[in-house]
Amino acid sequence: MIKKILLLSIIFLNNIVFSQAYTVTGKVLDEKQTPVAFANVVLMQDAIVIKGTTTHENGDFVFENINKGSYKLKISFLGYEAHQKNLQIFSTTSLGVVTLKDATEALEGVTVVAKKPTIKRMVDRLVFNVENSTLSNNTMLDVLKHTPGVLVFDGRITIKNSNPTVYINDRKVHLSASEVMQLLEATPANTIKSVEVITNPPAKYEAEGGAVLNIVTTKNLVAGYHGSVYGNYKQGFQFPKFSYGTSHFFKTNKLNTYLNFSDSPQKAYRNNDEFVNFYTNNTLTTSWETDYKRTRQSANKTINAHIDYDIDAKNSLSFNTNLLISPRTPSQTDVDSFTEVFDANKNLDSTFHTTNNAVLELFNMAFTLDYKHQFNKEGAQLSASLHHTNYDFSNFQDVNTGYFLPNAITAFRNNKFQTFSSQVIKLSTAQTDFEWPLPNNALFETGVKVSTIDSESVLNQFSFENDIKQDDIDNSDVFNYDETNYAAYVSFEKDWKTWSFKAGFRGEYTDISSVSASLHQTNTNNYFKLFPSFNLLHRIHENHEVYFNYKKRIYRPRYNQLNPFKFFLNDNTYISGDPNLLPQIDDVYTLGYNLNNTFTFELYYRYENNPALEVSFQDNDENLIKYISTNIDNSVSYGFDFTTYTPIIKDWSVYVLSSIFYYDNKFVALESDNAVLNFEKWTYLMQMVNYLSFLKDKSLSAEASLFYISPIVDGPSEASSRLGVDVIFRKAFWNNKASVSLGVTDIFNTLNFNYSTNYLNQDILTKSNIENRLFTLGFHYKFGNTKLKTNKRIIELEERDRLERNDK
Repeated sequence: MIKKILLLSIIFLNNIVFSQAYTVTGKVLDEKQTPVAFANVVLMQDAIVIKGTTTHENGDFVFENINKGSYKLKISFLGYEAHQKNLQIFSTTSLGVVTLKDATEALEGVTVVAKKPTIKRMVDRLVFNVENSTLSNNTMLDVLKHTPGVLVFDGRITIKNSNPTVYINDRKVHLSASEVMQLLEATPANTIKSVEVITNPPAKYEAEGGAVLNIVTTKNLVAGYHGSVYGNYKQGFQFPKFSYGTSHFFKTNKLNTYLNFSDSPQKAYRNNDEFVNFYTNNTLTTSWETDYKRTRQSANKTINAHIDYDIDAKNSLSFNTNLLISPRTPSQTDVDSFTEVFDANKNLDSTFHTTNNAVLELFNMAFTLDYKHQFNKEGAQLSASLHHTNYDFSNFQDVNTGYFLPNAITAFRNNKFQTFSSQVIKLSTAQTDFEWPLPNNALFETGVKVSTIDSESVLNQFSFENDIKQDDIDNSDVFNYDETNYAAYVSFEKDWKTWSFKAGFRGEYTDISSVSASLHQTNTNNYFKLFPSFNLLHRIHENHEVYFNYKKRIYRPRYNQLNPFKFFLNDNTYISGDPNLLPQIDDVYTLGYNLNNTFTFELYYRYENNPALEVSFQDNDENLIKYISTNIDNSVSYGFDFTTYTPIIKDWSVYVLSSIFYYDNKFVALESDNAVLNFEKWTYLMQMVNYLSFLKDKSLSAEASLFYISPIVDGPSEASSRLGVDVIFRKAFWNNKASVSLGVTDIFNTLNFNYSTNYLNQDILTKSNIENRLFTLGFHYKFGNTKLKTNKRIIELEERDRLERNDK
């Protein structure tokens, strides 16, 4: 035994003395001496990869702990000829500059085989890598539909039952929630490198909002030009829908330019059946049944342009603009509703027929100027940004209602009114961010931001007496809203071998003033809030990770929620806000476990204080339906999520999101003597997407997806269960320069749902019938130097998320 121990000791000491580990470094440039970022660099022995890495943004790479011996170095990147070199390592070695040669002509004969998306867990986020994957030929919105933990349905993007904030390259998208959907649906995904799902955002991100979706685009490497054209056609049971666009990118050594234009002529149809029971002293007095048909026509045009200019190696300027325009023609909404009024014994008492013809116009223009300075210390940088948004929305509606006795064809009374409303918002921000790497894999970040909002809303209503138009003073108003916000943050993060830690604080001071002309009412409010964040990750083993996150967040009321106007949709329905709404403050806790970077299990708990909701109420005295913005007392949500993205067989992979969660709302019933009620429910949600590849070159692919959600509560209301099945095929042509897609969404037409509010003296049921089942046909064609990557970027601002308008 002693001899064996001595022998092992000698062998061990011999390995220490004679197998010393060395470091190999180098730098990768192109033929114009521009650094090649994210190139693949591997060391091989006998055709086996020993170590692999990628180059930094400055082109540098490093291998550590390399034993002496013979190796083959291989460096590759799309658009360049692969570089190979035999090495003999006997000491720490610097390879100097390695130059990659351009491979433009060779690329024409290369078939690009799409990769499967991959998932990586970091201390404060989940990274979904999609570059060159089967998702690259889709739109940005399609990529989000398949991102772990993200749900896209019913015209919304949600994460853990809350609305996230969308960023691109750590810069916030300067559009409202509905406009973000339009932008993502019109933008191709071939420039996306990854999507970062940040459920509890660190202090660097604004305290406003819930989770953050950060879309990271690929870097620019080669000078030249490339562009693309794309379009799709969707056919519903009522109307066809189109969208098309083009994007162009041009790069020189110092200048990058990107331009994207999209147009989406749409005609959408909705048919709702609404049932309302009105009560007096808990006794049914009358019932209304309404057949509601709405046709909405639009042609939203988006323009995104970005210009980068490199002053020198350390300094750069960027100018960005995002424009969304809805022209007055053909932007219109036509509503035709027919209501039957029954007495307490269900006998038909009367009917009324309403038409609402509205036209709108929207100009949403955002401009940003960025400056960035990189210090000599790698990773250290200072950035500054100035931003301005001008939002101009106007709407004109003409509402006519005729009242009829049963079986009569001539109205016994007619009522007509017209409404002109407008909202102009001017929003400006200035911010500065500073990043400084510290020794031993640590990073310090800090920054400040100032924003100002100036909003003016006008409502002019006109009534008619004997067909003579006159001002309706009681239902007209001017509402001015001003807000100034000051914010500062500090953050620290550090990585060890098996632990990662990140924590920070963000402080925000908000000063608000609002004035209603008709009410002669001025409201002022100011408050300071501190928002801590904490992220901890432990790598138990290379295949086992445990993490914990905490974050405090704020949701400020949307501008239209603060507006006290009564905006009448018809004689019996109106929308109204409340200038005294409080901000919602959330505390969110997440505990997760990741197995083999494939299976993720999460427990979460969220407490919402003063949630602001738009709630539907029925006024039983006046027989009115009111959509009122109000604070409910609090909400509690907790649940368990499971996600995976894993291969089944060689050409078949599956993504699964399974979530079960509990939602509990404490609610003040404004139309029921202000009674305090609880609404609670467990909900199950499941999404499964199958990815299949066909043909030898993988140029034919298919996606088959299933979505299901059981009944869910929203304030005092409940939505019924939904089920949807989609199938889409895609075929790539001409070395992946062109692609065509064909498919059907909601094949079985099962995504329509019921929405009910039923408590005390409130009894409303709505059955929706929307064009969810769609036949889809799309195409995408790339031209020019297709190996180029765009500088496409969209910039940051939290306040634009609050640019929402009344939309029923």
